Amino acid sequence: MPDGAQGPLAVQLVLTPEPGADAAEAERLGRRLRSELNDLDVDEVRAVGDGFPPEEAKGADVASMAELLVTMTASGGVFATLVATVRDWLGRRGNAGTVTLTIDGDSLQLSSATAAERDRLIDTFVARHSGP
Repeated sequence: MPDGAQGPLAVQLVLTPEPGADAAEAERLGRRLRSELNDLDVDEVRAVGDGFPPEEAKGADVASMAELLVTMTASGGVFATLVATVRDWLGRRGNAGTVTLTIDGDSLQLSSATAAERDRLIDTFVARHSGP
């Protein structure tokens, strides 16, 4: 965490599906991501707001589809594992869309970047938000 701060770390994750995804596909992707995140050593994974789009949502309405808040009190290793889990989840689903992780207004957007590009972005983001 920045400045050696102690206490819970809150990470907002927003899954934006690929253009053309319907609400059912967006919901399925969001539930699968949430399920994987729940397996981590985090305090809580919860949907923000309604969490998933209404059945009739299409196009831009689906873009705000799955918003999750992950809280953790463990050390930087858990945060790095969270980011790696999102990266791996996206890698297994070539058409899942984009996941944006935000901490205190600092965002990292993971999508179809090359593995080397993703690794470099992730290393920098994790270093900024991990303890000393």
